[in-house]
Amino acid sequence: MFEKILCPTDFSDVSRKALDFIRQLKAFGVKEVVILHVIDEREIQSILSHGEGGLDYEEKLEEALQENAREQIKMIETPLKESGFKVKVRIEKGIPFREILRVEGEEDVSITVVGSHGKSCVEEMLLGSVSEKVVRKSNKPVLVVRR
Repeated sequence: MFEKILCPTDFSDVSRKALDFIRQLKAFGVKEVVILHVIDEREIQSILSHGEGGLDYEEKLEEALQENAREQIKMIETPLKESGFKVKVRIEKGIPFREILRVEGEEDVSITVVGSHGKSCVEEMLLGSVSEKVVRKSNKPVLVVRR
């Protein structure tokens, strides 16, 4: 039924919790997991607007964010591989929900497993803004994992 899963992560607690669900789906035929982290270009611009600026600084900031993402993804990737999944890692830059939907189409996944709230969690919200937009605009099934 579901052979390939997209697992977007912002490394929040709830996105890590989604991994527990993915491991359980192995028994239902899931073979491959695409781990996706999106470096939010708006955060980069926000940091640059309060800092030194300049192209060199922006490149160094992006490199640092990518390196940090690679290190954190290893902590997700390794246990999934040990559980028998084929794992593909993608680090993209852009608006998170747009990149999630783009990668969902490019990878032709069966389902997207997303946390209900990310790093920018707001208690009053029923669903995080990224997960809410993914649910509304996705062409594939979306499993939302609660906190």
